[in-house]
Amino acid sequence: MNIIICGAGRVGFTIAKLLSEQNHSITVIDQSSEDIQKINDTLDVKGIVGKATYPSILEKADGSNADMIIAVTRNDEINMLICQIAYTVFKISKKIARIRSQDYLNPKFSKVYSKENLPIDVIISPELEIAKSIQRKLEAPGALDNIPFADNKIRLLEISVEKNCPLVKIKLKELTKKFPKLEAHILGVIRKDKFIILKKNDVIQENDKAYVVINSSQMQQTLSAFGHNEKISNKILIIGGGNIGFNLAKNIEKSFEDARIKIIEKDKTRAEIIAKELNNSIIINGDGLDEDVLNEANLSEVETVLALTNDDEDNLMVSVLVEKFSKDKRTMALINKPNYSLLQSSLKINDLIDPRMNTVSSILKHVHKGSIENAYSILNGEYEVIEAEIIETSDLVNKELKNSNLPEEIRIGAILRGEEIIIPRSNFIFQKKDIVVLLAKINQLPLVESMFRISSI
Repeated sequence: MNIIICGAGRVGFTIAKLLSEQNHSITVIDQSSEDIQKINDTLDVKGIVGKATYPSILEKADGSNADMIIAVTRNDEINMLICQIAYTVFKISKKIARIRSQDYLNPKFSKVYSKENLPIDVIISPELEIAKSIQRKLEAPGALDNIPFADNKIRLLEISVEKNCPLVKIKLKELTKKFPKLEAHILGVIRKDKFIILKKNDVIQENDKAYVVINSSQMQQTLSAFGHNEKISNKILIIGGGNIGFNLAKNIEKSFEDARIKIIEKDKTRAEIIAKELNNSIIINGDGLDEDVLNEANLSEVETVLALTNDDEDNLMVSVLVEKFSKDKRTMALINKPNYSLLQSSLKINDLIDPRMNTVSSILKHVHKGSIENAYSILNGEYEVIEAEIIETSDLVNKELKNSNLPEEIRIGAILRGEEIIIPRSNFIFQKKDIVVLLAKINQLPLVESMFRISSI
């Protein structure tokens, strides 16, 4: 596809990199000559310096032949205007915009986004996506990530393999005998910064990060099998009442009846606003780095601390303070600068949250062709876990898995057939309307799209 990306920041750069590696034709527009120079020097894409709201610049980017435009500049209004011009002048069929302002996202005003008004096909809100992602992590204590597929019937868990994990050094083929009732499939592991697709005779090692596709109803059993028996946190402290902290608290109030939430917000006006909007959360106006304020929030009773301010350094420091004054708590910190991830183990932070990859995954699932419904990126997009439906024209229909000629870099994880969850063996036969959750290396995505293609006949 011919795709125009407007905005060459971290998100724009990452999307351009991943999509160009999938052999899409990519043009990136940004006003920063420095950012465009970096794009031109490091990626196989076309970079243009200029304002993406200027029709002449979109024309230079060959807007008339573009299949899609992705607007991820730092400004909501500019992203909206880009989509408007892309539709009105160039008739670009698919328009994706990143929008942060909560007012623009209010469901009451959804009629604004129509062909007659603002023709945006997909709106990505990083703050809402991150809040949902954190909530999913809270629902699966012991997992580093927890991603729903197939209407929440199938889950992908990212699990840290620690010293006490009973699966260490056991061959994969032995795990089925050890846990015969467990409907789970280990797709692979991150080991020493590389993703490895495990085979039957391979073993799990300490310090691996395992990616496991499971029947959603067996989440606790799966985590237990990996030696994780942590309980769901009911006492939660959020540092930072911005859009992410506020939306997370709102989501938790709806889904966790027993949860007791406290939010520390430095800005008095913001603290008053969110206090009016939330029903069961306690709002404390103060600095999360102040020991007295932490004591006021009864830090000793809190089970999980989430540092979600707009300042990376503050988030790291809060996590360090929590570890110093009150050990054995789960800590998560929002981090925008990628280099800070190197500090995670030394600072003893349980989880670092990267907004960039949340946004990238949200956008990528709308780029794939065919009947692909959902996608999740692993290791900066080198691999993707994808949900797709087998349609009548797919080459997989009525084929056994062992005869499907799938390359090594594609691994079938689980299938939803009607209401049944199936972990496929080699003699499994694909059927029309099966919902398949699979792992694929980025260079195999064109094949995946072809396998699940929608017929042009």
